[in-house]
Amino acid sequence: MNTVEPIRDDKLVLDFADFLKEKRMRDYVLFMSGIYLSLRISDILPLKVRDVKNADYLFITENKTEKKSRIKINDNLKQIYKEYIVGMRDYEFLFPPSRGKKNCHISRQRVWQILNEVADEFEYKDPIGCHSLRKTFGYMIYNETKDAAALQDIFNHSSIAYTKRYIGITQDTKDKMMNKLSFGSKKR
Repeated sequence: MNTVEPIRDDKLVLDFADFLKEKRMRDYVLFMSGIYLSLRISDILPLKVRDVKNADYLFITENKTEKKSRIKINDNLKQIYKEYIVGMRDYEFLFPPSRGKKNCHISRQRVWQILNEVADEFEYKDPIGCHSLRKTFGYMIYNETKDAAALQDIFNHSSIAYTKRYIGITQDTKDKMMNKLSFGSKKR
């Protein structure tokens, strides 16, 4: 499995969201869920209308860790859900496939394809995939708060160093250090 990166530019996040909203509402809501909820895609795809309808929190058992989590639904995301689920039944998946079975959700592979189609549209060169959404959440929160300890807890990571590496902060720091190095242009 290839390592993917967070989307580091908040304007690009908005561009991706706007593009997806124009193209297909389901994909837009999925993208926004990914960057607002801090969950793995395997925990987002099984969500049903009843999970988000008039809800302030999601109560889930994470697939990978089997950890029970209570996730705050941001007010912006609540409004997105409210508009999206109009006319949907409580038992329906939030992210159904375009055609075929009605009582299932789209696949992780389809999410990867959607994200890569958007990346191609915007000539985005960093590796992107399903995990980029979770990493984007972490990257943006860290840049806003600088609270790596809280992110470590949210992500259930074993160390702050791992969390910073996971969201791309360690690489950003290394890149900045390397860019500062200059032997030829130093004043003597």
